[in-house]
Amino acid sequence: MFKNKVIRWSTLAMLVAILAYFFIENFSSGNAEADKDDLIAANPQQYIDKITQERVSKDDQFRTTKDSPIQDKDNFHGLHYFDIDPSFRVKAFITPYEKKDIELKVPYTDGSTTTYEKMGYANFSLNGVAQKLLLLKNEAVISVLFKDATSGKETYGGGRYLDYPVSKIKGDSLVLDFNTAYNPYCVYAPTYACPVPPKENTLSVAIRAGEQGNH
Repeated sequence: MFKNKVIRWSTLAMLVAILAYFFIENFSSGNAEADKDDLIAANPQQYIDKITQERVSKDDQFRTTKDSPIQDKDNFHGLHYFDIDPSFRVKAFITPYEKKDIELKVPYTDGSTTTYEKMGYANFSLNGVAQKLLLLKNEAVISVLFKDATSGKETYGGGRYLDYPVSKIKGDSLVLDFNTAYNPYCVYAPTYACPVPPKENTLSVAIRAGEQGNH
């Protein structure tokens, strides 16, 4: 049974490889996040094109690498996504977690648990409605494990993830890009064990961005 470190680090390594390529190609000078924000404001289509290319690259990684969760690679025709919507890339303001119960044992789909640290809450708005998600930290990685109104319908019922290195926190803020929300590996292969989002990370709104269910 594959555990969280395999899932987390293989997935993060894959995402880092994809993003590193596009950083070199497209953001070789200046601050990447600032450049991307400027790009979205100036030309949303270029941002959409970049996310599209990142998805193409991820499909290629899933199709060709040994760490891929896809078992039948010959018949793999790509992941399923919502249309890219720049409005789902939001700046969240972080309020630190200040209670004593800072450790949280997160259950996994195989019945085991792993201890995470409650970092704080990401506060943001979508369509003018205030939202809040608990940020969890494990091994220098910030995990945003969430469900929303699409879960079990248009997306995997067990929820989706966003992962960021701790260094992505700038002051008291973190950019959450739901266009990059991804399914856990257990969606594609039952041999993987995946963390279950905490109950408080169930959003009432529909996050129609990122990966869809495994059709």
